[in-house]
Amino acid sequence: MARVTTTAPQTPAPAHAADLAAALARAMGGEVDVSPRRRAEYSTDASNYRIPPAVVAYPRDASDLLAALSVARDARVPVTMRGGGTSVAGNAIGPGLVLDTSRHMTRILDVDLDAKTARVQPGVVLSDLQAAVAGAGLRFGPDPSTSTRATLGGMIGNNACGPHAVAFGRTADNVLALDAVDGLGRVFSAGSRGVDSVQGLDELVQANLALIRTEFGRFSRQVSGYSLEHLLPELGGDLAKFLVGSEGTLATVLEATVRLVDVPPVRLTAAFGYPDMPAAADAVVPMLAHRPQAVEGLDARLVARVAGATGPVPDLPHGAGWLFVEVGGETEEEARATLAALAADSGTDAWREVADPKEAARLWAIRADGAGLSGRTPDNQEAWPGWEDAAVPPERLGAYLRDFDALMDRHGVVGQPFGHFGDGCIHVRLGIPLQEDGRPLRAFMDDAAALVASHGGSLSGEHGDGRARSELLSTMYSEEAVALFRGVKHLFDPENLLNPGVIVDPDPLDAHLRRPAAPRTPAVGLALEHDHGDLAEAVHRCTGVGKCRADSIGAGSGFMCPSYQATGDEKDVTRGRARVLQDALNGTLIGGLTSPEVLESLDLCLSCKACSSDCPSGVDMAAYKSEVLHRTYKGRVRPMTHYSIGWLPRWLKLVGLAPRLISTVLKPDWIQRLVVPIAGMDKRRRLPEFKVPFRRSAVARARRANPDKATRLDNLVVLWADSFTDGLDPEIPTAIVSVLEDAGIDVVVVAGDACCGVTWISTGQLDGAKKHLSHLLGVLGPWAVNGVPIVGVEPSCMGVLRGDLTELLPDDPRAGAVASSTYTLAEVLTGRAPVKPRDGWRIPSLDDVEAVVQPHCHQYSVMGYAADRELLARAGASVTETAGCCGLAGNWGTEKGHYETSVKVAENSLLPALRSAPEGSIYLADGVSCRTQADDLAGVQGRHLAQLLVERMEPR
Repeated sequence: MARVTTTAPQTPAPAHAADLAAALARAMGGEVDVSPRRRAEYSTDASNYRIPPAVVAYPRDASDLLAALSVARDARVPVTMRGGGTSVAGNAIGPGLVLDTSRHMTRILDVDLDAKTARVQPGVVLSDLQAAVAGAGLRFGPDPSTSTRATLGGMIGNNACGPHAVAFGRTADNVLALDAVDGLGRVFSAGSRGVDSVQGLDELVQANLALIRTEFGRFSRQVSGYSLEHLLPELGGDLAKFLVGSEGTLATVLEATVRLVDVPPVRLTAAFGYPDMPAAADAVVPMLAHRPQAVEGLDARLVARVAGATGPVPDLPHGAGWLFVEVGGETEEEARATLAALAADSGTDAWREVADPKEAARLWAIRADGAGLSGRTPDNQEAWPGWEDAAVPPERLGAYLRDFDALMDRHGVVGQPFGHFGDGCIHVRLGIPLQEDGRPLRAFMDDAAALVASHGGSLSGEHGDGRARSELLSTMYSEEAVALFRGVKHLFDPENLLNPGVIVDPDPLDAHLRRPAAPRTPAVGLALEHDHGDLAEAVHRCTGVGKCRADSIGAGSGFMCPSYQATGDEKDVTRGRARVLQDALNGTLIGGLTSPEVLESLDLCLSCKACSSDCPSGVDMAAYKSEVLHRTYKGRVRPMTHYSIGWLPRWLKLVGLAPRLISTVLKPDWIQRLVVPIAGMDKRRRLPEFKVPFRRSAVARARRANPDKATRLDNLVVLWADSFTDGLDPEIPTAIVSVLEDAGIDVVVVAGDACCGVTWISTGQLDGAKKHLSHLLGVLGPWAVNGVPIVGVEPSCMGVLRGDLTELLPDDPRAGAVASSTYTLAEVLTGRAPVKPRDGWRIPSLDDVEAVVQPHCHQYSVMGYAADRELLARAGASVTETAGCCGLAGNWGTEKGHYETSVKVAENSLLPALRSAPEGSIYLADGVSCRTQADDLAGVQGRHLAQLLVERMEPR
């Protein structure tokens, strides 16, 4: 029997939900959840819409799925299937039962390398299938930008495509067979053997042959509506291909057999420049004759947006519109010949081959991150999907884009179009104001539908119609065709229980909009200047594209989201938390920001800040958590850990009066077992060993300085030893002094303490954090305003100065000066700071060093790790770099209730890297949390970069 989760009875599910959940729990083995928090997480996808489900369930296998569908039919409850939840049209939300196959139904059942086929469950993530067959030189052809979290079931539902569909076809072209169940509970196998398995379907097709032949299948990206052309007798009556793209409205997929295609052994990438994007579109058709693997288009608007968000992009040919083209071949000679011939037909001399694979990957990343980044307009206003993936025949694309730009101008709408130019499919997010109602959206959508129809196009080119465009199908199709859709729906699902409101009898496109329900919510702790001081705008940054669900940690491509990679639960992913916060603001499921559901959702957020760097939409869940905790506990008694670990710098200052004595008193195990739980910590953690503070050392005293007495500033840096370093690791700033002075740089140490308040920030004690930072500005500010670089020690504290400081004290001019003047040791030694190492100084050789390196998550997210990576490479070290948070995350991993997840997070990357490290390897970690975690869990002592360098310095 399944486990049923029911929490927060003050916000109950619909009256029938409890009975439905109980029936589901009896019938299936997977989890069943009716809690308000869970329903909020599943109330929206990557679209503009919000429809809370009554129940969410997670079938473990096909029999579970059939049982759940049977219960829903008996109760006459609508069913919506969900995979990765990245639908931009509202296809994956519904009012009844939502069935998520991505948790358990993730098995690749069979791979036949000879037949080049794979049999999969619907919850298999595309990138997992690609990895499973890559060794054989095969792949599944379509590759949407969400391939690291999109499931095959969702791709089948929407007829997903992606950049390589121009070579390998849509999902429909690559599905061979489906095992499915329709709305009446009839289980059938669909393939290319005709349509007899659905009673009445053949007769319906025969009665409408002329209509189907003239209105359907006119060009490859005509995805809107039902793809009835696949049922034509001359095309074999392929029921499987027909069901692809039906958006879960006709049948539910139990498993699928898909075609695999050969990956060309040699692939070349080139970029072609044009005066503007329509001119680039005009050049596409001649290129298609050379059978390219991909033809993607974008213009200066999106390139500027990407560069502003992620840093410099690869050099592009002269122009303001570009085509990124990939060609393939069995040999390099063949591929180069294809590229040369294609370039000759490109209509431009402004092109370049991008030969470096890393540079090519960065080029394609511009396109891949476009959906998330275009969630804001160039002037930082909210932008939305809706007219997300319209398509026209490629020969009409240039003209359509010119007309579309004119349409946006008429409506006063800003957008950043890009897309699959080889297939005539355009993506765009629209700067339409949705804060009040959907009238501006409707006005634009009505005109856009008429425009795309006038060019012989399709409302949808790969994402399906969903709730965003189904109402507009009558603009594109005749009344007879729309009536035919109803006839088909009646044969498969006469009770309209499968994803109602989509394609047939659609909901209005301006119904159920999510954004208008969330009132402006001024931030009270943080400035949130990038969101105009509005917490509602900030949490609605989440567009739902779900990059946080991708295993970027396992792939070594990012740090987000460590808690989700540990638990696999939507509750513990950035997107799920954002959805709960959104719902807390519109007040329908969650009882406000201070509700228990919000605290539950945020509990396993490590405040690692990885989303602030890795999320293409710019979500910063650590900041939102601080703001929410600040609101929740302001003027109230807080959890014990907020006082114990949250005030740790304060206790370190007191302990510093007699550190050896206090460490001796606290050392016995029985004392630790007594004190640690009282502090709110997990009993498996230990209090640290306290040391004589750095500020009292001879090194610090000899370098005390006052900015009023400084005479030469051009070769000077200020060493800032934060509270943790000062009281726990004083040998590290001592080593930094030695390294900097060896490099010919003068070092001064400020008098007095200067705490950044990082633990006050992470626990939401923002008033206290502001007091600490105001004091810090009094200590460090005079140096910064005079242009003296500040060299920090602890990455999390430097992250506060480089990021949180201006959020907390935005009106203090010293804050900006300190933020822009703070550097890591590696940044100084590699010449990134105004003060440079002396001429002739060389980084100490690390040629014989094998190191496991753990970049601190705040350094990765705020400062970046490029300088450290460069320094280690120049020094000759052999490095294994971990990805993701170590799992301790400052105070978080020590708190009671977090230990098990903390260990699981460490197992994402850190602990496997330590276990597989060659004998004699060192563990390099600048963060005190990262060193503590490795010591606690693996008995491995870590070192700071400065300690490693000082050990290898040559005597002067």
